Formats: sequence, C-alpha cells, structure tokens
Amino acid sequence: MAAENNTEKFRLDKWLCAARFFKTRTLAADAVECGQVQLNETRVKPAKAVAVGDMLSILAGQKQYVVEVLALSNKRGPASEAQKLYRETDESRQRREAIAAQLKAQPQPFHFKGRPTKRDRREIERFKKSS
Repeated sequence: MAAENNTEKFRLDKWLCAARFFKTRTLAADAVECGQVQLNETRVKPAKAVAVGDMLSILAGQKQYVVEVLALSNKRGPASEAQKLYRETDESRQRREAIAAQLKAQPQPFHFKGRPTKRDRREIERFKKSS
C-alpha cells in the first residue's frame, strides 16, 4: 500500500480518504477547501502533494486530530492498513479522549421516531413530574 516510487505525487484529499479520516474523496476535498485540514500549519488546496514527515491538523466532526504522515497511499484499504499511514500525537489523542469523556457525561435528550408509543408517553410523563 505504501509508495515505493518517490516521484509519484499523492494528493492530500486522496491520502485523507485512504487514511480513513473521511469516507469519500469528495468529503475530504470539501474539508480541505473549508480549512478543516491544515498541512504543516498552513491552509492548502485538496490537490496539494503530501510527503512523508508532514504534519496534518484534521477537524472531522467534533474530533480533532494532529497526525504525522508515515506512509503514502492513494487507495482506500482496510482500517488496519490505513492506521499504518500515520501516527497521532500524544497531545491530540489525550485531547480527543477528554472531549469524548465530556460528551459521554452529558445527559442524552429523548429521541422518538414519529408518534410516541404508550410506553414513550409514560416516560415523558415521568420526566415532566420529576422536573
């Protein structure tokens, strides 16, 4: 999966898709265009060439990653292969885990699909009485 020929160019949007940060190349390209991905602390275009050793700052949803490029690939493969393409910094990993713990600690709102059932209505009534 890694590049053997150093003359081959690897686009940033294709690498992000191959590394499984985004599901499609289009989503990756849109994120780069919107400034959610920075290459070596610089805003770039989706076609920018990526090299081994580059540092990427990636904002995907509520998650923010800071990774170092270890290998290059244009093809999306299994997750086990994708994880070999980069190394996440310790600070980035700790920050993501802290945010995940905060989100998990927040109370989850009620989510009903369509019209509430009798059971759902009873839960709503119990919630209203306790508030």
